[in-house]
Amino acid sequence: MTSKGDLTKARLTETMLELIQIQGYSGSGLNAVIERAAAPRGSVYFHFPDGKEGLGVAAVELASRQFEELIKQAADAAGSAAEAVRMAIDTLATIVSESGFQLGCPVSVVTLEMGADSERLRQACARAFESWIEPTAALLEANGVSRGEARSLATVIVSMTEGAVIVARALQDTQPLVAAADSVAGLIEQRCAATGGAR
Repeated sequence: MTSKGDLTKARLTETMLELIQIQGYSGSGLNAVIERAAAPRGSVYFHFPDGKEGLGVAAVELASRQFEELIKQAADAAGSAAEAVRMAIDTLATIVSESGFQLGCPVSVVTLEMGADSERLRQACARAFESWIEPTAALLEANGVSRGEARSLATVIVSMTEGAVIVARALQDTQPLVAAADSVAGLIEQRCAATGGAR
């Protein structure tokens, strides 16, 4: 059974994640988190004794798990690696669009804002990206791509998707994500065909 404290901690983390997506890490003060989460004022420091940095790390870790689950669900539902990655990017495009282009990737936001100022946050962001690259590489390997090439291609896929999310928000148009999905699917199909793997 989930305790009241655990629920409060989860609510604070989810709220911090949402605020980072909307207004960035620097613009997400603890007072705004407390107010939006409707949490007791002392709850932030009770659950996150190191304050905003600790809450930021928890938010990045939550984002990491959410996108990792998205990759897993796409891989389970799709018939090929190309289809799985396209499905995951299409889902991201829907999330960005339905939010009125307010929601993006909080990990890239925190990396850009705090990567040079907080080693702890930089490491959390690095772990998040790695948690997306690794299962993507495993999916490519399962479709016949060699280990080294799978890792390289997975890094390109994650990087291209991150960039497409940023451009889509700036343009308020999902076309960059659609283009990224097309390009990524084409790259995967080429590599799988070249190695004789599954398409």
